[in-house]
Amino acid sequence: MESTTAAPHRCPWWIQWVLASPIRALIDGVRGVAATQVQPGMTVLDVGCGFGFLSLPMARRVGPGGRVLAVDVEPRVVDELRRRASRAGLADRIDARACDVRDLDLGDRSGAIDLVTVVHCLHEFDDPDGFLVRAASVLRPGGRLLLIEPPGHVTADEFTAQIERALRAGLKRIGHPAVDGRRLTALFERPATTG
Repeated sequence: MESTTAAPHRCPWWIQWVLASPIRALIDGVRGVAATQVQPGMTVLDVGCGFGFLSLPMARRVGPGGRVLAVDVEPRVVDELRRRASRAGLADRIDARACDVRDLDLGDRSGAIDLVTVVHCLHEFDDPDGFLVRAASVLRPGGRLLLIEPPGHVTADEFTAQIERALRAGLKRIGHPAVDGRRLTALFERPATTG
């Protein structure tokens, strides 16, 4: 019997040439919202990093004492991000990794991440619940997760379901960052554990 459940949409890797365009930076407010969450010295995880639309500016913002872990399921995308980081003089601040759809390859970072950015990609995950549990586990207590989804790909009801998944994963919603009035946004925090 054939399954009637549709597989999640996954952007083809080559679309990253468009998504990393400098023109996008002029019209897309996502970078600005992410920048408000990044401080010098932080360790940031950029999930679905693509060619580094967010990873590269965040690496500048974390400074020499910080680190950006950039993960994507497409090895060709990760290779291009490494080239771009090297050309920008940021290779020492960016750890770019190709990962499996079910494993972020971050077992070495449990409880050590200050910020996780999940921009325009949670709707593409085969197992969003499992991903959010893993993302929550790598956050330090008080660490944050920024979730942004594009309308058109994600309905308001689907985004509400994503928020509920994040809450079930142990995250607490603390905000609704404004991007441009169109994007669906939520900011979460991993609560500090109480003894």
